[in-house]
Amino acid sequence: MIDLSKRRLFSRKSATLSTLRLPWVAKPEAFTDLCTRCGLCQKACEQKIIIHGDGGYPQIDFQQGECTFCYQCATVCPEPIFLPQSEPTWQAKVAISEHCLAKQNVECRSCGEVCESMAIQFQLQLGNVAQPILHLDDCTGCGACVSLCPTSAISVNLHP
Repeated sequence: MIDLSKRRLFSRKSATLSTLRLPWVAKPEAFTDLCTRCGLCQKACEQKIIIHGDGGYPQIDFQQGECTFCYQCATVCPEPIFLPQSEPTWQAKVAISEHCLAKQNVECRSCGEVCESMAIQFQLQLGNVAQPILHLDDCTGCGACVSLCPTSAISVNLHP
């Protein structure tokens, strides 16, 4: 296993803070100090979206599916890492890059069709296909839209 605390000597600490770990993490900046990499959260994840990331620490991989916010990862964790389930999950929001088919004038609305919170909607354009409009206040950061995107143009990122 790689000791990330030593790696941080040679890299910017903010780069490790941008990694999308798990919902309800109380102190993202202390996650690698508190997590023992036991793997219980990965085993408990009903959607199987928690993977061993950099250094063996758990992180979310939305290419595997969406987060249903079941709280099982927090329930099985033996460490004091998580907030209560009544607290907000995280400040993760969707972003759509220029690789989006609609931005390339190709009809595609797969992300908007799976967005239960309606954070991704499409606006009709004169002489162009409908374009995605993000309503970030409505985005839960569930990642349902990520794996369905045919061009991998969608990501879910932390927003401070």
